[in-house]
Amino acid sequence: MGSTAHRNGLQGHMGEKRRYKYRVAWLSAALSAAAMVLASAAQADTLKIGSKRFTESYILGEVMLRAVNEMAQGKADAVHRQGLGNTGIVYAALKGGAIDVYAEYTGTIAREILKLDHNPSLDELNRLLSRDGLAVAVPLGFNNSYALAMRDDRAQQSGVRRLSDLVGRDGLKFGLSQEFIGRADGWPGLKSAYGLPQQPSGLDHGLAYEAIAAGRIDVMDIYSTDAKIERFGLRVLEDDRSFFPRYDAMLLHRLDLPGRFPQAWQALSRLEKRIDEPAMIRMNAAAELQGRSFAGAARLLDPAPGAPGAKRSFWPVLFGDDFWRLTGEHLLLVFVSLAASVAVGVPLGVLAARLPATAQTVLGICGVIQTIPSLALLAFLIALLGAIGTFPALIALFLYALLPIVRNTHTGLVAVSRGMREAAMALGLTGCERMLLVELPLAAPSILAGIKTSAVINVGTATIAAFIGAGGYGERIATGLAINDNTTLLAGALPAAALAMVVQGVFELTERRFGWMGRARRASQSAGQPAG
Repeated sequence: MGSTAHRNGLQGHMGEKRRYKYRVAWLSAALSAAAMVLASAAQADTLKIGSKRFTESYILGEVMLRAVNEMAQGKADAVHRQGLGNTGIVYAALKGGAIDVYAEYTGTIAREILKLDHNPSLDELNRLLSRDGLAVAVPLGFNNSYALAMRDDRAQQSGVRRLSDLVGRDGLKFGLSQEFIGRADGWPGLKSAYGLPQQPSGLDHGLAYEAIAAGRIDVMDIYSTDAKIERFGLRVLEDDRSFFPRYDAMLLHRLDLPGRFPQAWQALSRLEKRIDEPAMIRMNAAAELQGRSFAGAARLLDPAPGAPGAKRSFWPVLFGDDFWRLTGEHLLLVFVSLAASVAVGVPLGVLAARLPATAQTVLGICGVIQTIPSLALLAFLIALLGAIGTFPALIALFLYALLPIVRNTHTGLVAVSRGMREAAMALGLTGCERMLLVELPLAAPSILAGIKTSAVINVGTATIAAFIGAGGYGERIATGLAINDNTTLLAGALPAAALAMVVQGVFELTERRFGWMGRARRASQSAGQPAG
């Protein structure tokens, strides 16, 4: 009697398993097709303009994009890959071909990229850059030098007017951007040149203004074209030992750019000497103080820019022109990486369950990967792959999604009763057939719970991918941090949270659909448990 019950139950499981396999196959095919379409689109011959993760670089990227689009009149395809990260990441993207051009500063090229200890001529810069297949050209017309600044009342109280006055004032709190702390022409060189004793704290540049206004820090690094210097009543400290070189803004580009995109290059060349320092400050102010978008700030180069923009309200920013593009990018990051994690994680869980000696090793490795900070993992993958953007982001998300899937697969399979395995053997099923037709369907609720956990985690973690140019809702979060704009930041954070809730709900409904499997498993285990 018990054997007949087992046989009937197994036949039902086998039928459901076949239907389940068809659904999984259809979903996998759809995801693969979407990935192929997106990959083909990414390989199209498109002029790719890059920018770093601070206001001025965003705006200059939009200035270049607008110049190309206006002159080309639809004949040249150009995109702006916003906020790719610091100098090292953007330069690596340029060398690797992920972008074709971005706005860079002569001092940064000389000191940070080429590691020179003098101020080279333009010819020398191009001679050295040509070894990497790059060149610098088209001076935009303004110098944006590094400097240190203090709130004016605090500077007067401390008797500080020059950088050399900071010596001996150990009580001053320094809050410097992470890039400034790490680059040779930033804090390390400045500290050595002036003999400064302070130990700075790393602070995002967009947040440092609020911190210095609130008195949480005393000294911050600034750019000479920052729009907030006057608004926050800051005193720019005199560089009395002339440590900082000139930072003339120019276009750093791939050598083949003029030949590949002649019309676009002609448009970019017309930007030469078109932006002076007051114009750059005005555009920075439009983005940081008046609430304009970066594209809107870039339009201030027009002869008649119109009235200053009003502060943006939340709903127009949330459902802006980029909403569906960012949604598509975020969904791609989440579900392509999740599909890869399922394809690898389930077999790893099966391996750990079938070979108990491997369980601790497999689960331990997946657990260690989960503990690596996301930005550290992204930086490692960029160095390893020599690329930025979607590909390293997908690999990172794939790795982070493994642990819940592997662990839940292992747990679900271990929980299958010995009686069910023996019944399957009595039917003459091979080991592979027992796994596919009996054990995996019985473990399906546990496996699905692991996939759900990974999916929800991926939705949140995918926002970090924007810091290496992979797009998604994190692009708005990075922008909001760069200009200290809570509206833009929330317009990225809330859709990500809403998507996580939608994913959670979809998986809850799916789990209910498979809920009968759990009930069938418990009933089968109860009926098949050997007496005594």
